[in-house]
Amino acid sequence: MNWKYRANATLEGLTGYTLSRATRVPRPAPPPKPHPALVRLEDDEIRAPADPGHDRLLRAPVFLFSSVRSGSTLLRVLLNSHSLIHSPIETHFRRVTVGFPTDPVRQAVAALGHTHGDVEHLLWDRLLHRELTRSGKPILVEKTPSNVFAWRRIATCWPDARFLFLLRHPLSIAQSWHEADPVNRPMDEAVSRTFNYMVYLQEAREHLAGLTVTYEDLVADAGGVLRRVCAFLEVGWEPAMLEYGGRDHGGFVKGIGDWRDKIRTGTVVEGRPLPDPEEVPDQLKEIARQWRYL
Repeated sequence: MNWKYRANATLEGLTGYTLSRATRVPRPAPPPKPHPALVRLEDDEIRAPADPGHDRLLRAPVFLFSSVRSGSTLLRVLLNSHSLIHSPIETHFRRVTVGFPTDPVRQAVAALGHTHGDVEHLLWDRLLHRELTRSGKPILVEKTPSNVFAWRRIATCWPDARFLFLLRHPLSIAQSWHEADPVNRPMDEAVSRTFNYMVYLQEAREHLAGLTVTYEDLVADAGGVLRRVCAFLEVGWEPAMLEYGGRDHGGFVKGIGDWRDKIRTGTVVEGRPLPDPEEVPDQLKEIARQWRYL
């Protein structure tokens, strides 16, 4: 092999082509192997803590389940304005995973009696507990909308959790999601994407005890809705909750909550008129009936 061909052979490793003096033939890439740290342990059972009193630092955390574009950031900052309630930005904690990249660590975790999910639950609990401790308040309300897709696991992780459910007219949800990025979110896609959130939210409502409130009631009578929520959380109503604009709520940034102009006003702003019944797409009609909008 001369020097020129040796250089081509090096190029072969970079390009994925098999080189010869005459032709280049595409070589199929081997299927990617998952990183060892991303491989789940065998028998990865999702289960409740063996000893909740010692395995969980959080006591009676509150999870606000809603679809996207339902006013959850507004309810969050109103609750966060209470002297006893800390409701942080969307933490997306359920996306935090742990990895066991070597055989010895997998062997050790199994010998200690943990599943993969057990270790993740410990980490989730520690993460949220630290956030609550830093606030100096006793009650945590977490409100990441995608949590609805993991409602079973969240309820399993924290057996003493409490749940708030926030509803909004299904078509208003889809319209708001579309309007947030109309170029990249056509209305038909907005309907189908937000509908997935609604299905899981309704499923959670049917299986978990909790308090249901609506966005429409919240913007029409914020004080009345907040009194109901405070009673559910067993704390006193504080009128100062309505003045959320004078407090630091961690910023309004896309990806971790609402970021649009309305939430930045610092006051509760009137919502849009409800859609006419004949405007509701077929895909949303049944959920609209279940939520009593039709």
